[in-house]
Amino acid sequence: MHSVDSNNGKNFWKKSNKLVPGRAVYGAMHPPLAQPGKSKVSSPEKERSSSTGISRSSGQTSDSFRNYWESVNDAWECEDDEFTSLADGKISSHVSACAASQVIDRHRSGLLPPPLATKSTSAADSVSSGHQDSRQAPIVSTQKTRSVSDGSIYGPFNDGILDNRKHLPQPAGSAKSLRAGNATVSPTLSPAHLMLPSNHHQHNNLRERLTHDPDRERESGRLDRFEEVLYGSRSADVAELRKLSWSGIPPKLRADTWRALNGYLPANFERRQEALERKRKEYWNFVKQYYHTRHEDQHSDTFRQIHMDIPRMAPLISLLQQPVVQEMFERILFIWAIRHPASGYVQGINDLVIPFFVVFLSDVIPPGKAVDTYDVSLVSGSLCEGVEADSFWCLSRLLDGIQDNYTFAQPGIQTRVTQLRELVSRIDEGLHRHLERHGIDYLQFSFRWFNNVLMRELPLSCTVRLWDTLHAEQEGFSHFLLYVAAAFLRHFSPRLMQQQDFQGLMLLLQNLPTSNWTDSEISLVVAEAFKLKYMFADAPKHLLNQQQAQHYQAGGHK
Repeated sequence: MHSVDSNNGKNFWKKSNKLVPGRAVYGAMHPPLAQPGKSKVSSPEKERSSSTGISRSSGQTSDSFRNYWESVNDAWECEDDEFTSLADGKISSHVSACAASQVIDRHRSGLLPPPLATKSTSAADSVSSGHQDSRQAPIVSTQKTRSVSDGSIYGPFNDGILDNRKHLPQPAGSAKSLRAGNATVSPTLSPAHLMLPSNHHQHNNLRERLTHDPDRERESGRLDRFEEVLYGSRSADVAELRKLSWSGIPPKLRADTWRALNGYLPANFERRQEALERKRKEYWNFVKQYYHTRHEDQHSDTFRQIHMDIPRMAPLISLLQQPVVQEMFERILFIWAIRHPASGYVQGINDLVIPFFVVFLSDVIPPGKAVDTYDVSLVSGSLCEGVEADSFWCLSRLLDGIQDNYTFAQPGIQTRVTQLRELVSRIDEGLHRHLERHGIDYLQFSFRWFNNVLMRELPLSCTVRLWDTLHAEQEGFSHFLLYVAAAFLRHFSPRLMQQQDFQGLMLLLQNLPTSNWTDSEISLVVAEAFKLKYMFADAPKHLLNQQQAQHYQAGGHK
């Protein structure tokens, strides 16, 4: 539209349509749209040279537009255009226009390129449809084509690389196709096939530096917080350490964290080394004082049982089959049994040494070595002595909280089994009735769960992850373990409901399919256990059977 100035009679608003404000700046990623009726895309520089009637002295406003236009007049030069000057073929103006329109629309909307398609759209279907939307227009390019031996063709318009498309069908009746070397590419390729640009190695390096990786950043942040709590002040904040440890402990700091949460490592940073040296020296004094009595009549039965149980506790872990490791376990268990005559050694206690020993050993072996296959004879004597002593003291503190699990008749475990039955009857009544209907007693499968703290049911790595949370809980091994067992049983409820006889149920309960479990499954179980704990936090009688509840009320508790 033109507006005529009444004073001078000239076209006041008429300017070259190439100088309109807001005109797109074209570049390698933004080719100009082909105009209808034109068979060749021209550059703004050539358009300027061919246009007339543009004066440099047309006013200040006109000069500002001209200065802006001249500053970008080399953004698109035909002689630099690799998209329209092809060796063996030409791209139709329709293809170029559609491709450019799609790229511009994508950049305007901020959308990412479409995902890699598993199957290409049939070319015959594309032709028979007779109409294509601009967002589904075919895109073909051969910018910086790779050799045809690897079957990959690079496309510039959406930073993509085309898969090997040598054998794609040609559209019926189409006489035009693009060639890259000896590979013929159909012009009906969908942009969904585009992946990475020719300089994708540089892009990958850039992505490594700039891409937001939540998992990596979260783990790095957690490690920093652990180090700050453990070593950042004169005294560690044990309450904060428990919060951090509940969802898992970084392997690098697991040994010191377990020592601190177990109560073995003092919270005061300045006293830690002194306390460790003193407790380790005390343990080895016990060894000198008692270990030589293992063959005496009063202790021979205890030591014989320990000696038989150790080789059988984890036959698939080569670390625990090494003679030097088995001797270390014998000393730990025998000294503990001598110092705790009320219970003595009970089968199952030997399993509780394994997580402590593995975690403390991994803290002294070279980084990157697999602890479950490492040759302990390569570790120096002083470090081995420290690992053994630390394992003994942490085991002692753990068993102090669940002592009634291993006294005569093991009343602690029997109480937990009864509580588990009551709890499951409330949270999964269908499973509870199913087990009772087929004659399954909870004592038949859950006794081992509480006796070994689920160690026989889980891979060693999952046990270590579970113990992170049990250490983080105030009464993790005595109280929270009950909710973990209930969540663990409930996790397999669908499979158990499919078993329709006693034999099938018992085989499944004693061999639960956890061999492929990872930390993710353990995290789900402990999260469910946490929900159960707080669901019944204000109902102390939910873990009591009817007889116990009546006794509870008779005692004056309301």
